[in-house]
Amino acid sequence: MSKDARYSAETIRQRVREGLLEAVTHVEDALVTALRDALAKERQELAVLETAPTTKVDDSHNRLVASINILEMILENIAVSHATRLPLCQDTGMVVAWIAVGPQCQLGMHAIEAAVNAGIGEAVVQGYFRNSIVDDPLFDRINTNTNLPAVLHWTTCPTGDLSIALMLKGFGSENCGGVAMLAPTAGEAGVVEAVVAIVRKAGGKPCPPIVLGVGLGGTMEQAAWLSKKALYRPVGEPHPQVRYADLERKILSQVQEERIGAGGFGGTVTALGVALEHYPTHIAGLPVAVSISCWADRKTMLQFGGACDV
Repeated sequence: MSKDARYSAETIRQRVREGLLEAVTHVEDALVTALRDALAKERQELAVLETAPTTKVDDSHNRLVASINILEMILENIAVSHATRLPLCQDTGMVVAWIAVGPQCQLGMHAIEAAVNAGIGEAVVQGYFRNSIVDDPLFDRINTNTNLPAVLHWTTCPTGDLSIALMLKGFGSENCGGVAMLAPTAGEAGVVEAVVAIVRKAGGKPCPPIVLGVGLGGTMEQAAWLSKKALYRPVGEPHPQVRYADLERKILSQVQEERIGAGGFGGTVTALGVALEHYPTHIAGLPVAVSISCWADRKTMLQFGGACDV
C-alpha cells in the first residue's frame, strides 16, 4: 500500500500513474505464492500417478502435464514482465477504481476524479497499455484510444482522508461473471452451487487458475458491486467472520472439484482463492453475484493522509 501524509490533486495524479504502472507489470506476492503452491500440488499429483503400480499414460496424466506446463509458463511470464516492465497480459483491462472519501479529505469529488483520470491517461501511454475501451457499448464501438473512461465507484469511510483502490480488469474473465437471484430457502448449499455453476459454465475461458469474488445480499446490482469489491482483498486472506470464512473454503473446495484446472486443461487447481463480501437484503431474496479474475489479478491500493478503508 502506497501512502502520502500530505497530498494534492497533483499527488493523486502521480500516485495513480505509478500505481497502475506497477499493477500492469506485477501481481501481489500472495498470488505468486498461490501459483507456486498450485504448481507444487500438480507436480505432486503427477508423481503419485506416475509411481502407481498400474501407471499408464492416459487422459488424467496428460491433463496434469498440460496444467503443469501452463503454470510454469504463467510464472515465467510474471518473471519476464517484472524484468522488462512490460505488461503481464496483452489485455491491460478496463480500469476500475474504488474511491473511499473520509471526513478529513482535503479535496472535492470533481478534483479527485480529474486527478484519477489524468493519472490513468498517463499510465496508459507510459506503460504501453492496449487501447481497449470503446465509446458506445452497442453502436459504432469506436475506440477512445485513451483507455478512458474508467469505472469509478465512490464510497465513504468514517475516519481518515482518502483511499483509492485500482484494478485492471481484463474482459476474458469479466465476461464470465454472473448473478443468481436465489430464494432465501436456497441456504448455504444453494449459494455454493450457484457460484460453482457460474465457474462451471466459464470453463477455461477466464484463463484459470482464477480468483473469485463473491457478493451476497443487497439487490442485484449491490451483489455485483460487492463481488467486484471482494477481488481487492489479498489472495488467500479469509473473511474476518468465521462462518463466512468457512463458506469461502467450501466454495473453493467445490470449485476445485470441477477439475477445470490451469488453462482449462483439467488439472486439480482451478481457483487460487475465494473472497466473499455480504450486505443485508430483503426478506424475499438471496442475491448472489460472482466476479472472476484471471490469474493476472492486477490491483493496487493507494492511501492519502489518515487511514480510510475502501
